[in-house]
Amino acid sequence: MSRKSRQKTFFLLSLGCPKNLVDSESMSVLLQDHGYRPTADPEEAGVLIVNTCGFLAAAKEESIGELQALATAKRPGQILIAAGCLPQRSQEEIMAAVPAIDGILGTRRWMEIVPLVRKLQQQKRRFRHLALLGDPKLPEPMAPKRLPVVNGSSYLKISDGCNANCAFCTIPSFKGKLRSRPAELILREAEWLVSTGAKELVIIAQDTTDYGRDWGKPNSLPLLLRRLCRRLPELPWIRLMYAYPGHVSPELVQVMAEEPQVLSYLDIPLQHAHPATLRRMRRPSNIEKTKALLTSLREMMPDIALRTTFIVGYPGETEEEFATLLGFLQEMQFDKVGAFTFSPEPGTPAAELPDQIPEEIKEERYQRLMETQQPISYRRNRRFIGQALEVLVDHQDDSGSYARSYRDAPEIDGWVLLPGRWPAGAMIRVRVMDALPYDLIGEALTV
Repeated sequence: MSRKSRQKTFFLLSLGCPKNLVDSESMSVLLQDHGYRPTADPEEAGVLIVNTCGFLAAAKEESIGELQALATAKRPGQILIAAGCLPQRSQEEIMAAVPAIDGILGTRRWMEIVPLVRKLQQQKRRFRHLALLGDPKLPEPMAPKRLPVVNGSSYLKISDGCNANCAFCTIPSFKGKLRSRPAELILREAEWLVSTGAKELVIIAQDTTDYGRDWGKPNSLPLLLRRLCRRLPELPWIRLMYAYPGHVSPELVQVMAEEPQVLSYLDIPLQHAHPATLRRMRRPSNIEKTKALLTSLREMMPDIALRTTFIVGYPGETEEEFATLLGFLQEMQFDKVGAFTFSPEPGTPAAELPDQIPEEIKEERYQRLMETQQPISYRRNRRFIGQALEVLVDHQDDSGSYARSYRDAPEIDGWVLLPGRWPAGAMIRVRVMDALPYDLIGEALTV
């Protein structure tokens, strides 16, 4: 490959959450629109881009490690760009760790990737570029800038940033305050994704239920969901993620119950269940109100799959507080539960709290929580044995096909395991034949 040809080739590595993946897709499409070609081999690329994650210490280490690996192998003429959360959060740290970086692009600035690449390629010296968190200099394109859907499912980001003040979270420090995307832009993007094969749109944001608050119109999510259903009657599944417990309104519950396209699935990261722990976290601490919400969701949608996430080993967490969390698990019987040990992130109030928990106690509590939840998930799964479910095929290998039901979000939940090789993106009906703690085993009813 000639040097000129290599200059117009890019390698893009996306790390972290689905929100990052959406931005990475948008950068890729913009580059391709301007004549750059993607490659999966960094040795063939003239442009190396890592869309980084800076949420937790482990994510920072992974991002820096990937950048260092690319920097070590970088040849003359190649440019290396660090994009996304980590440079926004820790500009000096990332430049000290990887001095071979040529350019940096902060959060909410994916639309500036082409001008940045061109400027770097035109200059012999390195150009360090970090856009601030305010309104971007370049507006977000109104035309969809996404890659075609390959397995029937796609993320749809409705906002960026977060107005919550959780004591343990770094996101507002580098993502900034909530900025909701215009509804018409979201609808156009959804239309384009469906036209390229999407059968499931997964609604994401730092807090999906806060959509519209920055316009003075909190609780705008129910209306957006109604508009999606009306605009795209052919779309089978709309899945809602990252719902803040204090923002799940009666109107949202009603839309979920009334609109068949909106799946009976809700991800509500609760983080803990003891009021004192939640107050130290700066999270909603009225547990009776939370229980009432969960009960209401199940009354309106008896088949709903409820997912949540908890942090164990938070500073000051006593054995009594942790026991309350385990009791809450037993009482509420969640379908899906994720858990993390507390990570003291620099710059957060939680990192400065007294009574930090030793790592071995954090790990022991994590294991106890998962051991408590596993039989609950298994019992919830066994309820579906003998039932027919519609599933979306994700991929296949030599052992068979891997599909998801309405109860399974991409990347974080389980599978419906099927014999045979079904094409990715196909929606088929299956009968559930058996259950595992996290997966179902099915047989296709569709020939």
